[in-house]
Amino acid sequence: MALYLNKLIIITAPSGAGKTSITRHLMRHFPQLEFSVSAATRQARGTEKDGVDYHFMSTETFQQKIQQNEFVEWEMVYEGKYYGTLRSELEKIWAEDKIPVLDIDVKGAIHVQQQFPQTSLSIFIEPPSVDELKKRLQSRGTETAESLAARVNKASYELSFKDHFNKIIVNDDLQKACIEAEMIIFGFLNKR
Repeated sequence: MALYLNKLIIITAPSGAGKTSITRHLMRHFPQLEFSVSAATRQARGTEKDGVDYHFMSTETFQQKIQQNEFVEWEMVYEGKYYGTLRSELEKIWAEDKIPVLDIDVKGAIHVQQQFPQTSLSIFIEPPSVDELKKRLQSRGTETAESLAARVNKASYELSFKDHFNKIIVNDDLQKACIEAEMIIFGFLNKR
């Protein structure tokens, strides 16, 4: 019997709160974790690779997969931009006797948690404040004034759902947040 069958870890946060940095830290520290590669309809950025960073696909292909119930969760996160978690991705990771780690948006995280209430651990990464989040997003240099405003508004909305998750980590110091996440994951892995 597979040790980790159907266990999964969901890490969610508003954009810019630090979930990707924390997720990468956890992946380096726990060999039994495997990053669940999400599907996306956006174009690859910079050095992103298909099947590594995302499963890049056309909107038509994504919508077909929705019709065929191939997603555990999916969202149109921004107008015309779909993101989702393929059921086949989770099954592939479980078949390797590993635990999928999902780095996904807040609505998607709630959907996955509802489907796996007994075997999932959900962690919400909270920014110290919406102002700090705005500064982090601005420092990336990838946002227009409009996209920045949209992300900040969405973040304020997403923060209202933080109490839906098993654990909340306030990321006001990345190193401390990573250590807190490690302790939470260690407890989850050792729970029978």
